[in-house]
Amino acid sequence: MLYLNPHAARAPYPSDLQDIMSIARAGQSREWLSHWDGLTPGSTPLRSLPDLAASLGVRSVLVKDEAQRAALGSFKALGAPIALVRLLLRRFEGQGFTARSLFRGEHRDALSGFTAISATDGNHGRALAAAAQSIGCRCVIVLHAHVSDEREQAIAAYGAQIVRIAGNYDESVAEAAALAARNGWYVVSDTSYEGYEVIPRDVMQGYGIVAAEVCETLAHGAAQQDAACPVTHVFVQGGVGGLAAGAVSYLWERWGAWRPTFVVVEPEQADCLYQSALAGKPASASGSVDSVMAGLACGETSPLAWRFLQSSVDAFMTVTDAQAVQAMKQLARGSDNDVPFVAGESGVAGLAGLMHAAATPATAAALGLTPDARVLLISTEGATAPSVYAALVGESASSVTQRQQAWLAR
Repeated sequence: MLYLNPHAARAPYPSDLQDIMSIARAGQSREWLSHWDGLTPGSTPLRSLPDLAASLGVRSVLVKDEAQRAALGSFKALGAPIALVRLLLRRFEGQGFTARSLFRGEHRDALSGFTAISATDGNHGRALAAAAQSIGCRCVIVLHAHVSDEREQAIAAYGAQIVRIAGNYDESVAEAAALAARNGWYVVSDTSYEGYEVIPRDVMQGYGIVAAEVCETLAHGAAQQDAACPVTHVFVQGGVGGLAAGAVSYLWERWGAWRPTFVVVEPEQADCLYQSALAGKPASASGSVDSVMAGLACGETSPLAWRFLQSSVDAFMTVTDAQAVQAMKQLARGSDNDVPFVAGESGVAGLAGLMHAAATPATAAALGLTPDARVLLISTEGATAPSVYAALVGESASSVTQRQQAWLAR
């Protein structure tokens, strides 16, 4: 399904939004995260796929490969750690803490009684657990019924205490909030709710680093601040809206009225942002929420994220699980001119949306996907659940990586 947003504006980035998230704060987050050894140094690859672009009838397709961000295997390594650091700097103001000293674990004794807690579909909780282990505070992660044992084990490996519930993601968010209130713990969530916006803002600000790196990589082709953006379209994953808000806000501030066309893509059964666009306010998903795209299986829109998306996203669309699997296989397969690489089930929603749009003339026309279109995608994760990846693609992630290495060695 496709919905063209009548509220999307072509205007400078609003000052009230800039007060919440900005390029300057994203830059600060990036500098602070440079002190954490949990991240791979440098920028993640921006992969050009000319054969895929030709098959879709567009000029270029660029994919930001966030599987290379860290051993954690996803872009979430940019959100939870910086939000935890900012929380600790506020909570222990005046005690000489810095981002660098926190990431180096220099305040373990002072933080022995501090506990961070969050609900997760997998990647956010894993990133929070890894950051807490480095910093030296306690971490509790609430998992819902659809989170695989494989993802649970990956989180527990970082020393987090696991709490399992029988419900879905949104119920795990409520459980985390209740446990925090009962025990004096601190929620570090990537979704906002009434009375809880500061930490989700910090999480989203970390995600802006992805867009910052894209702008730097493409800077050689951009002349002026007010020139057209080097990409014409950005297809980005939905979920609760955090990644989309972080990336969209950065690119909107950077390019203003010359910003690219933004398209948010969600699983058809977890369409909370699509439903929010229809309603003109934060809304709930219309389906079961359960999706193979586990990281996007969210039923409630983050109200804070929606403030950034409502007037900037040009279109909202949904894709099926089968379309996501097709996109995973496309990237794994590669071609003579396209490097093969691993992209997880939640990482390919943007490509699934682009492939569907390009194959549907009316949708392509509505989105302006012409032969001159230059499309940016964000592959947000690798094989964060290796057995799931192998079952869906029909090939292990290590096999794809071996083929990638052979391609690069040609």
